[in-house]
Amino acid sequence: MSVADQARAWFHARMDEHQHRHRLYGRAAGKPLSRRQQGLVEDLLPKLAIPETAKAALVPGIIFGAMARQTWLEIGFGGGEHLAGQAGLHPDVGFIGAEPFIDGVAKLLTAIEERKLSNVRVRRGDARDLVAQFADQSIDRAFILFPDPWPKTRHRKRRLMQPDFVAELARVLKTGAGLRFATDWADYANRALADVLRDGRFEWTSMRADDWRSPPADHVTTRYQEKRLGDCAPVFLDFVRR
Repeated sequence: MSVADQARAWFHARMDEHQHRHRLYGRAAGKPLSRRQQGLVEDLLPKLAIPETAKAALVPGIIFGAMARQTWLEIGFGGGEHLAGQAGLHPDVGFIGAEPFIDGVAKLLTAIEERKLSNVRVRRGDARDLVAQFADQSIDRAFILFPDPWPKTRHRKRRLMQPDFVAELARVLKTGAGLRFATDWADYANRALADVLRDGRFEWTSMRADDWRSPPADHVTTRYQEKRLGDCAPVFLDFVRR
């Protein structure tokens, strides 16, 4: 099979995958961007965008090179407060953020420009596609903070944290890598905890209730978190990849 035929087959497989899975979000754009934000999307985003690759072919360390001792991933970074905050605190770590909403991407780009952050790369789109493209054992830490809870029972199949996605996270996280999941919906916290532990490749690090009831010492508060839109106080679940 020629290279062109291989690329064509991969493209059609991706299209079939998209058609047979649930979408995790609704519209990917909200109110119009400001002139400055639009300029950043047009000029800065292409410079920071993570390239599309075949499945399990993307080695994040190559993207950052010698500047980064580790690669951390944030899935669904919202307005970018946490991602930009962590990137500022850890200039020797390469950060990759995935977010489908252009509004959130524009806000992160604004923070990157204002704080002169050179250690952040961005993928606008479905995080599942990005994770599928990462090579095995290539991510040192991952954050999933307050993803869309899809609280109605009939919509829960749209939640990001499902057994198949947990398995993908286990594939791309290095042994000893940390995974942090946070939510303010009790049912989502319970189901996510069960799915992660059921996978068998993660250890829950909590020793007492305060470990998951209180924000971790290294947490950067997000705008969504402060809105308190859920049905419980924020729950923080930290895991380590075995």
